[in-house]
Amino acid sequence: MGMSMSYGPNPGDRDDMIGVLRYAVEHGVTFIDTAEVYGPYENEELVGEAIAPIRDEVIVATKFGWNIVDGKMQGTDSRPEQIRRVADASLKRLGVETIDLFYQHRVDPNVPIEDVAGTVGELVAAGKVRHFGLSEAGASTIRRAHAVFPVTAVQSEYSLWTRDPEAEVLPTLAELGIGFVPFSPLGKGFFTGTVSANQTFGADEIRARVPRFQAESLAANQALLDHVTALGEQREATPGQIALAWLLAQAPFIVTIPGTRRRERIDENAGATTVRLSADDIADLNHLVDRLGVAGDRYNEAGMKMVGL
Repeated sequence: MGMSMSYGPNPGDRDDMIGVLRYAVEHGVTFIDTAEVYGPYENEELVGEAIAPIRDEVIVATKFGWNIVDGKMQGTDSRPEQIRRVADASLKRLGVETIDLFYQHRVDPNVPIEDVAGTVGELVAAGKVRHFGLSEAGASTIRRAHAVFPVTAVQSEYSLWTRDPEAEVLPTLAELGIGFVPFSPLGKGFFTGTVSANQTFGADEIRARVPRFQAESLAANQALLDHVTALGEQREATPGQIALAWLLAQAPFIVTIPGTRRRERIDENAGATTVRLSADDIADLNHLVDRLGVAGDRYNEAGMKMVGL
């Protein structure tokens, strides 16, 4: 996503971003996440060009579920005919014969989840899609969808400071045998340690609209980062690697998707798989938010409504 929107001015060199994606695959990354709305559309085209010579080496996930008008999201749209249109368009932009994982990007309150699951099931039967996924769906919705057509993966925000999935979603996924894909696993960059307490963000940055990144909240949340950084120094790891290693330790069915535009960050993120946290480390991090708290919501009011919160 960050190669096409949300994190400040987009990179000017498309070839460089293609190079970054191929570098990731060369260094062991096998799962690439995109969506029609990233751009919109540009990100799928970018990913499609990047994977053209290495298609067999990667799993590609993309998403449906928005009504996009003149490049703007105008609410959700998961009507069966829309899902089918998006699938055909995404296949063309990605330059692939089959979408490996097709997520509903956000639950559509106007379309029964059973209809969504059934439609994706038809796309699987037609060979256009391999697996069905949901994003930011609650436990009840996941169960209803799974009863119609197997849900392979659920993608939701989950990190050291966003723990919402733990109460109901993670136990449901464990019970049903569904994978979990945390997005923003580094807290939209907060746990990389590269966001200063007095940092400001441009109007084109998603973080400018996130309460946690407002000046007062950033200052209050610094205590979380300080703790993770200190643990990283003890374990010879960066704070970002600690945050990712903690996530991977939560369940064996978790696959994180940290985003980046830089090769050195790919190396750093991949290095999290070699960080060994003790049981005491994990227990300590599990209770970090309980001890220190989190200042600010993860979305503004409009964003919270978008995810049904």
